[in-house]
Amino acid sequence: MKLLTYNIANNSTDQIGILQGDLIFNLNTIFGNIPLIDLIQIDNYQNKILSALKESNILKHNINKIKLLPPIPKPNSFRDAYAFREHVETCRKNRGANILSEFDQFPVFYFSNHNSMIASTENIELMPDHFEKLDYELEFAIVIGKGGKNILCKDAEQHIAGFCILNDVSARTLQMEEMKLNLGPAKGKDFANVIGPYLVTIDELDAHSIDTPFGKKYDLEMKCYVNDKLLSKGNTKDMNWTFAEIIERASYGAELFPGDIIGSGTVGTGCLLELNGSGKRKNNNFEEKWLEEGDIIKMEVEKLGAIKNKITRSKSKHSLLSIKK
Repeated sequence: MKLLTYNIANNSTDQIGILQGDLIFNLNTIFGNIPLIDLIQIDNYQNKILSALKESNILKHNINKIKLLPPIPKPNSFRDAYAFREHVETCRKNRGANILSEFDQFPVFYFSNHNSMIASTENIELMPDHFEKLDYELEFAIVIGKGGKNILCKDAEQHIAGFCILNDVSARTLQMEEMKLNLGPAKGKDFANVIGPYLVTIDELDAHSIDTPFGKKYDLEMKCYVNDKLLSKGNTKDMNWTFAEIIERASYGAELFPGDIIGSGTVGTGCLLELNGSGKRKNNNFEEKWLEEGDIIKMEVEKLGAIKNKITRSKSKHSLLSIKK
């Protein structure tokens, strides 16, 4: 199923629905005034939806006549992992460093701003300092549907409600400045996380799943275009760590809750930082490319749809980079 959150004209109340073709079938008609985070906790909710869709009195909307919102507009938390070896190894090589042995010992993640979720088709409005080496990150993410603590890898997949595309927008100058102090990333990444366009339930990807001793991987092509030019391409199956392993690590001694979002980290070649670094390493005259005002970023992940956003500039002139004590 493709589940989404949306608004309709002249109505500020968030609605939830299931997308079939170009039509959204309104699920609040069936389940009452609840958000998607509550729907995915209802026992047997998918079968209840399928039964209800056989009726003719369900409110319907055309996908082109609504305002799409993040599937989970206000998640309880947002963790982003570091699971693609190619990305990690290449970025370190570009800095003249080898990959750390700890990368192969356990999956790592950081907490980002769960209140900075942006939907597909929304403009990404940024402050002046964000444009200092502004970057995208091509990722995908899971939404936790069933909470738990100390979840074992072998049981972890039953805690996944579904998958979304994720663009972890990054201000690299801010990020690199703060990480010199061995903390972060924080300010360089806390302002815009694009997620969507909808939540694809885990059963939709059965035909693309790959069984491993440590949970499932998925064989899905990933692409990112900037102004219609293909810049990044990878595959979700190249994750070094499965989401099951990441869930086990994240839930160790800590409760996961329905609606929590966990990102995969950047796929290999999936950001300008990596592409620019590789280009400079091979050719000193390589001209770096960073995102600019007016750029349109489009990300596609097979079976998960596409997200598309335009970069815009805030009218504020306030700058952090100019504050020096």
